[in-house]
Amino acid sequence: MHGRVLIVAGSDSGGGAGIQADIKAVTALNGFAMTAITALTAQNTLGVHGIHPIPVEFVRQQIEVVMTDLGADAVKTGMLAASPAIRAVAEALSDFAAEVPLVVDPVMVAKGGALLLETEAVKTLKWTLLPRATVITPNLYEAEVLTGRKIAGEADMRAAAHDLLKLGPKAVLLKGGHLEGGLVVDLLATEEGVTRFAGLRVDTRHSHGTGCTLASALACGIAQGLGLTRAVERARDYVRVGLETAPGFGHGHGPLNHAHTLRPGV
Repeated sequence: MHGRVLIVAGSDSGGGAGIQADIKAVTALNGFAMTAITALTAQNTLGVHGIHPIPVEFVRQQIEVVMTDLGADAVKTGMLAASPAIRAVAEALSDFAAEVPLVVDPVMVAKGGALLLETEAVKTLKWTLLPRATVITPNLYEAEVLTGRKIAGEADMRAAAHDLLKLGPKAVLLKGGHLEGGLVVDLLATEEGVTRFAGLRVDTRHSHGTGCTLASALACGIAQGLGLTRAVERARDYVRVGLETAPGFGHGHGPLNHAHTLRPGV
């Protein structure tokens, strides 16, 4: 059940998030990961210490050569950092992957608090990538930035998810992990309605890369033809087990265990 996933995102030198997490997640779920790297970061569990953007022409070239030879069954975008990169990626996907399902993780802030998406780039993201997305996967902070709406509970999440749908994506997976409480609720919103996913919170500081990992696992499921709801279920299960079995590395927000595989049928 291979699925080809092209991941357009930044590198995490600490191995817990970004391209490294994306490749690990897709591989663990029996997909085939390909990459177009948008930025290099000097990063560990304590935070992002430096960012070196890749020239946009080279980002486009990476997408072009992968798509014209290997092809893809899904594309996932992560850290894009600045408006020129977002525009270049949007144009390249229109030129070389127009019919390929697109998962957009609107990465804006790292777990340690470092800003990864320049403020002026938010508007570019809203008008170029979000309207052509199959599904977007914002956390609550990102949803607040994109909608201008304060989110303090599940009712606010539902309202925000509907606002995000108006930006043009076919579906919104709004992640509720930043709300307080022992239950983590995520909402999958489409024009047909809202599906609620809930699970007990895993109490761990080793949660670096959960957003990247979830989005890539979701893209892998879509690439493998699981259907959106089933792909969300499997991606959430994969992240949950990764949190439960985290290796405990680092002095800050440590990485998940990406190496586990879900038992057949999960």
